[in-house]
Amino acid sequence: TRGPEPHRLPMLTRNCLSAGPMRNGAAGFQRVKRGWVWNQFFVLEEYMGSDPQYVGKLHTDLDKGDSAVKYTLSGDGAGSIFTIDQTTGDIHALRSLDREEKPYYTLRAQAVDINTNRPLEPESEFVIKVQDINDNEPKFLEGPYTASVPEMSPVGTYVTQVTATDADDPTYGNSARVVYSILHGQPYFSVDPKTGVIKTALPNMDREVKEQYQVLIQAKDMGGQLGGLAGTTTVNITLSDVNDNPPRFSKSEVPESSAVGSAVGRIKAHDLDIGKNAEVEYTIVPGDGGAMFDITTNEHNQEGIIILKRPLDYETKKAYTFKVDASNAHLDPRFQSFGAFKDTATVKINVLDVDEPPVFNKPSYVMDVYEDTPAGTIIGAVTAQDLDASSSPVRYSIDWKSDLDSYFDIDPVEGTISTNELLDRESIAQHNISIVATKLNSPVLTSRVAVTVHVLDINEFPPELASPYETFVCENAKVGQVIQTFGAKDQDLPSAGQQFSFKSLKEDGKNKNFTIRDFGNNTAGIVTKRSGFRRRLQEIYFLPVVIEDNGYPPKSSTGTLTIRVCGCESDGSLLTCSAEAIFLPVGLSTGALIAILLCIIILLVIVVLYVGLRRQKKKETLMSSKEDIRDNVIHYDDEGGGEEDTHAFDMGTLRNPKVVKENMFRRDVKPEMKRSPRPPVSQDSADIRDFINQRLKEHDVDNSAPPYDSLATYAYEGDGSVAESLSSIDSLAVDHEEDYDYLNDWGPRFKTLAGIFGEQSETQPPSTLWGQ
Repeated sequence: TRGPEPHRLPMLTRNCLSAGPMRNGAAGFQRVKRGWVWNQFFVLEEYMGSDPQYVGKLHTDLDKGDSAVKYTLSGDGAGSIFTIDQTTGDIHALRSLDREEKPYYTLRAQAVDINTNRPLEPESEFVIKVQDINDNEPKFLEGPYTASVPEMSPVGTYVTQVTATDADDPTYGNSARVVYSILHGQPYFSVDPKTGVIKTALPNMDREVKEQYQVLIQAKDMGGQLGGLAGTTTVNITLSDVNDNPPRFSKSEVPESSAVGSAVGRIKAHDLDIGKNAEVEYTIVPGDGGAMFDITTNEHNQEGIIILKRPLDYETKKAYTFKVDASNAHLDPRFQSFGAFKDTATVKINVLDVDEPPVFNKPSYVMDVYEDTPAGTIIGAVTAQDLDASSSPVRYSIDWKSDLDSYFDIDPVEGTISTNELLDRESIAQHNISIVATKLNSPVLTSRVAVTVHVLDINEFPPELASPYETFVCENAKVGQVIQTFGAKDQDLPSAGQQFSFKSLKEDGKNKNFTIRDFGNNTAGIVTKRSGFRRRLQEIYFLPVVIEDNGYPPKSSTGTLTIRVCGCESDGSLLTCSAEAIFLPVGLSTGALIAILLCIIILLVIVVLYVGLRRQKKKETLMSSKEDIRDNVIHYDDEGGGEEDTHAFDMGTLRNPKVVKENMFRRDVKPEMKRSPRPPVSQDSADIRDFINQRLKEHDVDNSAPPYDSLATYAYEGDGSVAESLSSIDSLAVDHEEDYDYLNDWGPRFKTLAGIFGEQSETQPPSTLWGQ
């Protein structure tokens, strides 16, 4: 029996007979409507939920809902597997059940008074049946199988029968309905999908060509549909012998595919002598076979081995006949009078035609099929032929390893490929299968070709807007103006060839602001239906648009375009869309805004210039201060080696020899006396004078030397300069005015220095001269 409908709750109610007075006063029985409506509950096997599985409900009409009735449960699994709510009568399964372990449980229900514990109903029995799911695959309990069939049997000869059993419930659904198919063994054998009977599928199968066959049979439940479970078994089939070959003499036959240098035959001449007297030499008599074959002697058994010298071609020559001489290698002169010590034999070699596999007319095949195409639809065909002289018919089959789920089938004679199940592009977009072509008269010779099946998409997805468009309309827009062009996209493949149409929503037909214009090239535009848009009145408009594709069946969707009202120039260029612009004073024009911005910019420029002048004035004050110039510190990043380092630098070279000789005052003390007349230039420093002259010449001819107004520092100042010492430290007269016009007479090298001191002498008398 089938279980209850999913939306109905199984319930047990009670019907019984009770004794009582009748209306006419006579005693009798009257039927009270309380009966067991359901005598069977159902519970789903292998339930994996986190909460106990609800089974059903016990209820009696004596239960008025005042919690005066208590329900009890006894029997198979009561308390351990099944539990009951004593107040409501709800039955739950505490754990997952396996139908194959126990298909049903018999229990007893009882309703008693909760206060007196007195039974209100007789104890009644009912059944909880475990509802089957497909959780067992078919199994071949007797496999692997062994069978035999006579060779050369006609097509359809019975071979054997295989049987698979499924532990699922055969009375419920298709979980135990098994379908047989052959995975490996085509095109030699076939199997009946319902009975599992294996029969021959090719005629004239020759035991002398192939004796053993291994066939792989699959059993799939759910009637062979997608999602069913499958099991396999192997059937080893042997071709038994029949008398189909007469006796024949052996002869030398060579396949045309024999390699050059290979041995194609053997002959032997018998010599009654022994030892070296029995050694034989073989030679081919010039003639038919001399150009194609050669012969050598095997030293161990004195056989003549015929060797192929050139490739053979059956279509050019099918047989060769030639003679071979056998003679002794070591002759005895005493017996030469007996005649020639040799013998001649005729050798005939037949060239066998090589039986080659069939050849497909294409190296590979590509086929297209739409998803959800009905099973049995032909999607294409393959063609192969036998190029040999026999021109044997060709049979086709699908390699089961390339199509494990049997999505496709092929006609063994015509080579047409058809679908065997519904295809889903979202699951598998491309199938790669291998087709096997077999020669009918030589089943061992096979060839394969790859077939690619593309599953094409059907129209499943509706089109949508290509992107989230940001559209604006100018306040000064005109009627009939296209303010935005937009397109659409679709997830269906291929994208090439898709055609979209655009239109306004029917409910939006009274829209007096905008409309949709379809351009016919997968794009559309938003067109204004009026002018005079104002941001103060409405800033944003929403325009629905219906997009439809050209697929079958056509799909459509509705998108919404957002249109913002913006201020624009007279030529349509955008000025602003911000909400702040709405609240500006009414009389403020564009020219006024520009004037305000210019005023702000001018004020900023004045502030920047003022700050710059203040900084420049402060810098000039610092640079003209005598104390700042006097107190400058020159820092050298050379710490030296300390007092014990006597080789790092000779401090004596820094001293002015002229000052040392004349015992002048300390250089760090400001002299107060008047400067004495300058002593004459010493003539004892000739080496220093030469050193300075040499450096001056180097700088004069050096093109990369600094310009004239730059200063070059030397370790020695020298005493031959006409300017003598210009150091402020060496200056004795500091308070009196001095005329620096003589600096102009010293040449262009002192031009800059003359300009500096000339300006200072005009403004104020310098207290200290700084020069070097």
